[in-house]
Amino acid sequence: MERVPRRGQSGLFEGIYKVFMRRTSVYATFVLAGAFFGERVLFYYVSLMSMIY
Repeated sequence: MERVPRRGQSGLFEGIYKVFMRRTSVYATFVLAGAFFGERVLFYYVSLMSMIY
């Protein structure tokens, strides 16, 4: 049987959604920061592989 949240209670994902997605500026900041750090990690591993081979 599926649990139905009571009124006033929210799940973990709903709480995360409310914190990060409610404001466009917060969402855009996380998207840009994720893209920047993802690019840095990718660049690090590509240069590491080019040194090995």
